[in-house]
Amino acid sequence: MQLKQELGKLEENKDYYKLQIEQTSKDLNNLLTNDNNLERFAREKYLMKKPDEDIFVIVDDKAISTTPKTMEE
Repeated sequence: MQLKQELGKLEENKDYYKLQIEQTSKDLNNLLTNDNNLERFAREKYLMKKPDEDIFVIVDDKAISTTPKTMEE
């Protein structure tokens, strides 16, 4: 019985990761084929900016962890 339960959980994990791989592959293809999407990704994920721009980061109060993080982290 325990092996059947474990097998079921592993099958669910397999399905989950197959979907994740499929979605990630689509996202990667989208980034590599569209310069606008690549620029947007870089700006949002890595806070990249053009020399004459300022960045404003808006943080949801509910999403803040209890441990403060510095810019170096």
